[in-house]
Amino acid sequence: MNILQDIWKSIVRRDPLSTDKGKSELVFMNVWLHIHPAKVKKENLKFKHTFYLGFITFFLFIILITTGVALMAYYRPFPPQSYQDMKDLQFVVFMGPFLRNMHRWAAHGMVICVFLHMCRVFFTGSYKKPRQFNWVIGVVLLLLTLGMSFTGYLLPWDQLAYWAITVGTNIGSYAPFVGGYLRELLLGGHSVGEAALLRFYVLHVALLPSVLIIFTIVHFWRVRKDGGLSRPLWKLKKKEEKLVTIGAPAQLAELKTVPASTEKTYGLMEVVTGKPIFETIAPEEADEEVFSYPYAFVREAVTLMATVTTIMAVSLFYNAPLEELANPAKTPNPAKAPWYFLGLQELVSHSALLGGVIIPGLMVLGLLIIPYIDRNPSRHLKDRKWALWIFTAFVVINLVLIVIGTFFRGPGWAMVPPWVHVTGGVE
Repeated sequence: MNILQDIWKSIVRRDPLSTDKGKSELVFMNVWLHIHPAKVKKENLKFKHTFYLGFITFFLFIILITTGVALMAYYRPFPPQSYQDMKDLQFVVFMGPFLRNMHRWAAHGMVICVFLHMCRVFFTGSYKKPRQFNWVIGVVLLLLTLGMSFTGYLLPWDQLAYWAITVGTNIGSYAPFVGGYLRELLLGGHSVGEAALLRFYVLHVALLPSVLIIFTIVHFWRVRKDGGLSRPLWKLKKKEEKLVTIGAPAQLAELKTVPASTEKTYGLMEVVTGKPIFETIAPEEADEEVFSYPYAFVREAVTLMATVTTIMAVSLFYNAPLEELANPAKTPNPAKAPWYFLGLQELVSHSALLGGVIIPGLMVLGLLIIPYIDRNPSRHLKDRKWALWIFTAFVVINLVLIVIGTFFRGPGWAMVPPWVHVTGGVE
C-alpha cells in the first residue's frame, strides 16, 4: 500500500483537492492546467461575458486534430487514390461517413466561431490597451484558420474540391508582382494537379496546424499576462450606475476613461503553508473570486461536451458533400470558391485588382492596426459610435457578399433568384 502511495505522490505532487492549497497546486503543478489562474473572477464565468466562444473554438480545433489523425490512416494524397479513399470512407470503413462528417462540420464551425469571437472582442472593446498585441495574434489565428480550411478543401479530390481550389488560387494570383509566383509555389505548377494535392496535404496536416498551435499557446498566455479577461460591459454599466447613485463624479470619470484592463492577475512560483507576509488582495476583491477548480473547470468541461455533442448531432443528420471524381475537362458553371471566400470571388467578379488585392489587403491591414489607431480609452458602446459603425459595416458587407455569392449567383456568374438550385446549370 505504501508503494502505491509513493507512486501516486511521485506523479501527483499536490495536496488533496479538499484543501485550498490543493486547489491552487492543481493549477500551478499541472503542465496542462497551469495556463489557468488559481482563482478567477465570478463575473468572468458568466456565459454572457464571452459566450464561451474562445473555449468553443479551441474545442473545435481539438475535434479537428482528433478526427484528422484518424482520417490520415485511411487517406493517400495522390489522385485518383485520394478520391477512392473518400469512397471507401463513405461505403467501406466502419463509421467512416460519421468521422468525415465530424471533421468537415467542425472545420466550418471553427471558421464561424473564430469570426464571432473576433466580433465579440471588438464590440466589448477588449482589444484596447494592454491587449493590443493579443488582438493582432487573434487576427493571425483567423487567417490561419481560413488557411487550414482552404487547404483541406482540396483533399477529397472531387469536382467540388477541384474547382473551388482552382477558383480560390486564381483569386490569389491577382496580387501584383508576386501573385503568379505564389500561386505556382502553392500548386507546384500552373494548374491543380498531383503536386498541388501533395502540397495542400502537407500544409493541412503538418505546417499550418503546427503554426496554429504555437499562436494559440501564445494567445492563451497573453490573456494571462495582459491582466486576464477584461471586465464585461454589463459589469461596467452596473458599477457606473452605483457610482451615479452614491454621487462619486471623480470615480465615475475615471471609470469612463480608463479601460478595465488596468486590473492585474498575479501568479506564484510555489504555494507554501504558513501565514502570508503581507495582504495582496483587498477583501472585497477576494469576495469576487473563486477557485478555478471546480468552478472554471466544470464550465469548460460542460462546454466541451456541448461542443462535441453538437458536432456529433449535425454529423448524424448531414453528410459532407462528395461529388464525382475531379475532372479538369469538365468545368462546372458556375465554379465557386469555398463559401468563406465567396465574398472575395464576388468582389473579383467586378474588379480583379481592386476586389482581389486592394480591398482584401486593406481589410486585413485595418484589422491588424485597429487597437493602435483607436486611441479612445473608453470601452462603453456610447463612447465608440464611429468605431462600432465602421466595424459593423465591415461585418455586414462581408456577410452580404457571401450570401450573394452563395445563393444569388448562377451560370456565367449571372444573378439568379435564391430559390433556384444551381448545379452546373439551372434546374
